[in-house]
Amino acid sequence: MLVCSSYSYSEEIFGTTQNAANAGLNWVMQEVLPAQAGLTVNTVIYRYTAVKDPATGMVVYVQNENAEAPGYIFREADDWSGLPGNTISKAIPVASIPKELWGDGSIEVEGEGEVTNPLVIYGYQYDPCFDPQTDPSCPGYKDPFEIPGFDINVKNPLDDDFIQDEIDRKATLRDEDQEDRDRKKVASDDDDADDERLEQVLGIVNDTLIAAEAAAIAAELTAMNYIPQSYYTELPSTEYVETVSLKGGELPDNTRGRRVNFAQQLLHEKMVEMQYKQ
Repeated sequence: MLVCSSYSYSEEIFGTTQNAANAGLNWVMQEVLPAQAGLTVNTVIYRYTAVKDPATGMVVYVQNENAEAPGYIFREADDWSGLPGNTISKAIPVASIPKELWGDGSIEVEGEGEVTNPLVIYGYQYDPCFDPQTDPSCPGYKDPFEIPGFDINVKNPLDDDFIQDEIDRKATLRDEDQEDRDRKKVASDDDDADDERLEQVLGIVNDTLIAAEAAAIAAELTAMNYIPQSYYTELPSTEYVETVSLKGGELPDNTRGRRVNFAQQLLHEKMVEMQYKQ
């Protein structure tokens, strides 16, 4: 968390970190301190609760390794031997040690007992113009294009007439292509709308013709199958018994019919003979 008041670039920035021991009793300082050039640590603030038996020995170390040499850049010891457990809070000032020297931090327990609810916060400060080249407003800032004895004229390529004309030409082509695509899209939409209306009209006509044809077929079938009810007569379920009987069981030959047949045969033969005589 950065805590500071309004300032000019000639003032130092002061701030504090988040709880370095929030995730446990070990932490990486590169993940705790801001990545600011010229930053130094001036205070270590910590608080924790020691849980132990008064009769046991216990020493707690809050510490940071030296990132550039063996040993520690900071180490504070709390001796709880012979004391009951309790909560302790401390603020330890340090002599503006550069952040590059602060190695990984930890809370180490020596003896019997444990540490709960740890809180470790680092107070720091830095000069925002520690590197003047980070901002043109910093004192001592030097324009990188200013070289003694040389006059460097940096020209914006967009100011060149030829380049600007080419940019305008391409922009015009893009606009024309877009207009052409818009016209084609409108024409395509109109064609689609005409096709849709034509399909609707044809569908209506087709439905009408089908309905008319169906009506005609129905009328024809009705006419073919129409029989007045008066034509129907229910026959009685009566059995008709034969009443005529032949005497002797045989019909006599018709002699008259036999003579007629014989006369017709003679006439036929006579007509045939007359054809041959001719």
